[in-house]
Amino acid sequence: MEFDLAQIFDPMSLLKCFIVGGLICVIGQILIDKTKLTPARILVIFVTTGAVLGGLGVYQYIVDFAGSGATVPLTGFGYNLAKGAIEGARQSGLIGVFTGGVKACAGGIAAAVFFGYIASLISKPKMKKQ
Repeated sequence: MEFDLAQIFDPMSLLKCFIVGGLICVIGQILIDKTKLTPARILVIFVTTGAVLGGLGVYQYIVDFAGSGATVPLTGFGYNLAKGAIEGARQSGLIGVFTGGVKACAGGIAAAVFFGYIASLISKPKMKKQ
């Protein structure tokens, strides 16, 4: 696989990535500021939304438009789970529904566990006031 640096550093692609990723983050920040939802519930909302939109085929259009701006946030993780589950179901039937998502996201899951552990060593988390 070859990389085209002109495509990677295309200003319009970077702008689309920034805008879509930023809008997803703005939605998350609004949920944090204006609701009493805990961060864990917000995480579940984002992953579930990405999985549902991915399963319906809608999120693919967002990914095609924004690239990493759509795949890096939590909604992209849900999208990737759904995409892997659908592909696993096509290849292995019912068992593929359960294993396909995990296979598709194995690298992201491993990175999240590793970097989450590192963050827990160097930070002091606080509970959200109700």
